[in-house]
Amino acid sequence: MEYRKMENLGISTSLLGFGCMRFPTNTDGSINEEEALAMIDRAYQAGVTYFDTAYPYHNGKSEVVTGKALARYPRDSYYLATKLPVWSVKTIGDVERIFEEQLQRLDKQYVDFYLMHALDSERWKVVKELGILGYCEKLRAAGKIKYIGFSFHDDYEVFEEIITSYKWDFCQIQLNYMDKDTQATLKGVALAEKLGIPMVVMEPVKGGSLARLPHDGIDERFKTARPGASTSSWALRYVGSFDNVKVILSGMTTMEQVADNLATFDRFEPLSSAEQEIIAQVADALRSRVQNGCTGCQYCMPCPAGVDIPQCFRIWNQYHIYENVNETRWNWTKAMDDAKKAKNCVKCGKCEQACPQHIAIRADLERLQKELDDITMQ
Repeated sequence: MEYRKMENLGISTSLLGFGCMRFPTNTDGSINEEEALAMIDRAYQAGVTYFDTAYPYHNGKSEVVTGKALARYPRDSYYLATKLPVWSVKTIGDVERIFEEQLQRLDKQYVDFYLMHALDSERWKVVKELGILGYCEKLRAAGKIKYIGFSFHDDYEVFEEIITSYKWDFCQIQLNYMDKDTQATLKGVALAEKLGIPMVVMEPVKGGSLARLPHDGIDERFKTARPGASTSSWALRYVGSFDNVKVILSGMTTMEQVADNLATFDRFEPLSSAEQEIIAQVADALRSRVQNGCTGCQYCMPCPAGVDIPQCFRIWNQYHIYENVNETRWNWTKAMDDAKKAKNCVKCGKCEQACPQHIAIRADLERLQKELDDITMQ
């Protein structure tokens, strides 16, 4: 197992971290504990020392199962990370209540890594206004937290403000070879390294989308260069090629995924320059599958009919890039308000007059509504 040192903390963690948000489930949606515990056993015995959960994962049950699994090992033999759901916090009393509930769920006396969960500009305001970090420092002084950090979902400018505003022990960002120019971006990776703040990376395989690429030969570049290596291993090795990335979280659902990830990190190899070029070629091939050039600039908004034009295009383009049916079905039926869908377009043309990309928005909205409806009915 590959281990990396967090110099500022004086500890070493396994480069592979077990993400506990995608445990195997039963038909009723509950966690299949027998399988989950067997997977954690396999990872722990192979040298994984970092286990990451959060308050809302699996409807609040992930912390319970994670704590149960880790209770079978010496407490000083692993690192446990969980997160404060800042969106649920209105007062410091809420922080105290939630944290104590988390310790009870985990059945632990302390948490190693405690994160402000999914910070963006609005949640960062809450953290500052309520003095949440000051309260967390009191928890650390009491021995209930060892290291304070944050996970992040916003633009680089917000990331820069957050990471330079406090002496963080670590930070967590989304990074993969398709998302290197979004959210914190590679500029954020460089900034964290400059500040001496170690990074934990989430979504290295983009929720599974980079584990199974579209069936048009895109992944043949990988197979030719490294026969026998899984497609996901390339995505993991891309992220692990950054020196300041100390933990790469993988949300594993099957024992096969555990075994494949362990094979990647058992004798970890950063990407060579030739392999970096292959990654770039694959990324370009995937991006070429987009259906239109929407940049999300919002010049077309607000739509008089209430259509969320950029979001509709984002879901449509993401489907064509990755052909991830399950993710598309969720985004279109659960995450997208029906009143904001393309079908509500009245074809007034106002959006096309404002679009700097000169996209045929009305025609594309009509196409994507039919396509996405057909996909979600599969």
